[in-house]
Amino acid sequence: MTMDKIPVTKNIRRPLAHVSTLATNHIHLRNPWVTVWLSALFPGFGQIFLGSYVKGFLLIIWEIVINVQAKLNLAILYSFTGQLHLIKETVNVRWLLLYAAVYVYAIWDSYRSTIDLNKFTILAQRERSAIIPFKIDSFEINYFDKRNPWIAVVWSIFMPGLGHLYTHRLPTGFFVLIWWIAITYFSHLMEGVHHSAIGAFEQTKAIVDPQWLLFMPSIFCFSIYDSYVHAVEYNKLFEYEQAQFLRSEYQSSAFKKPI
Repeated sequence: MTMDKIPVTKNIRRPLAHVSTLATNHIHLRNPWVTVWLSALFPGFGQIFLGSYVKGFLLIIWEIVINVQAKLNLAILYSFTGQLHLIKETVNVRWLLLYAAVYVYAIWDSYRSTIDLNKFTILAQRERSAIIPFKIDSFEINYFDKRNPWIAVVWSIFMPGLGHLYTHRLPTGFFVLIWWIAITYFSHLMEGVHHSAIGAFEQTKAIVDPQWLLFMPSIFCFSIYDSYVHAVEYNKLFEYEQAQFLRSEYQSSAFKKPI
C-alpha cells in the first residue's frame, strides 16, 4: 500500500471508532431506553456502555461510596422483606440526601448522550469514516478480529470483567474485575458459599453482609450484557473496515453499480 492510501483518522470530523492499544472505543446505534435502564440499575453503567469511561467510572465510585455510607442497600432489603421499622434506624440521612440528584443526572445524561451519539453514528456511516484496524506499542497490541459473543458471556459468568478482557476493553475489564473482587471480599460471599455448601445456612446468614452483597446482581448482569453487545458490535466494525478496504483497493472506478 502506498503512503497516500494509508487511512488517516486524525482529522476526520465524525470518526466512527478510535482504536488504541488499551481498547477500541466506537459509536453505534443504541436504544436510549437501554442506557436509561443500565443507569437506573447502577449509575455509571450507561456511560460506560456508551464509551464515556471517565464519567462512568467516577459515577460508579460515587454510587458505591454514597450507597455504603447511607446504608441504602440495607434499606432496600428491609423494604422488600417488610421490615419497614428497621429502615429508619438503618439509613444515614446525611449521606442519603446526596444520592438523588446525581442518580437522576446519570439517567438523564445517558439518555441524552445516546440520542446525540446515534445521530453522529448515522453521519459517520454516511461519510464512510476510515478506521485503522491495528495498534501496537511497547506495552500492548490491539487489532480487529472476529470474536464469539457467547465466549464473552461465558467468561463474564465465570467472573465479571473477564468478558471485557476477551473483547480487549481493558479499562472496563480491569475496573469491573477489581470492584467485583472488592465487593466479594467485603460481602464475605466466599465464606457464605463455603457454609452453604456444607449445609450451615444459619452461619451463611450471619456472616454475609447484604449491604455489599446487593451490589453484585447489577454488576453481574451488566458485565454479561455489555461484553456480549460489544463483541457483536466489534464484529460489525471488523466487517465495516474490511469492506472499506476492499472497496478502496479492489473496486474499479469504472464499475457500473446496479441501481
